[in-house]
Amino acid sequence: MDGIFYVIAGVAIVLLLNWVRQRYASFVAQSPDDYAQDDTQFDVRQHLNGPIVCEGVIYGPLGRVTSRFVGEFDCEWTGNSGVMREHFRYHDGSTQDRQWNLSLGNDGRIKATASDVVGEGMGVQLGASVQLKYRFQLPDSAGGHVLDTVDWMYLAPNGTIVNRSQFRKFGIKVAELVATMRPAEQTIKEAA
Repeated sequence: MDGIFYVIAGVAIVLLLNWVRQRYASFVAQSPDDYAQDDTQFDVRQHLNGPIVCEGVIYGPLGRVTSRFVGEFDCEWTGNSGVMREHFRYHDGSTQDRQWNLSLGNDGRIKATASDVVGEGMGVQLGASVQLKYRFQLPDSAGGHVLDTVDWMYLAPNGTIVNRSQFRKFGIKVAELVATMRPAEQTIKEAA
């Protein structure tokens, strides 16, 4: 009987420690306040504006790259309202288009909608970072699942944006995206 108690207690301790780690020491545990003191300020109206080139990879649930892509974005802002059109080309030849409608509050809070976002995404720009949380629906060809998404963008000193997103189902990470974004004309100048 003592053995069963120790097994149950051990399992409970492991589950508790895993929950504490997830809650306080993981990617999803980040807070915009963690970056508030940064002197560099990420302003989505400035840094996500005009033509942008995006390059990245998507990792599957086992941590292996499952997809590679290049994206061409075009972002336009009128005051605190923005539209970001995205066109992705994947390594397998497939393409995807998305249009984000963005609204920036005077307090730095962001509201975002897109055709494959369930409801409204909510985020904030603070310091050199932007965080956006939303529910993303996969296409029917990929199962149509709705995934909880945490999207972080970090502004590098040269103006490049480093994007890291995690997609979860029932709290379990099923995919992760890592990408860079930079003005398209910067890419053209560097290639010359």
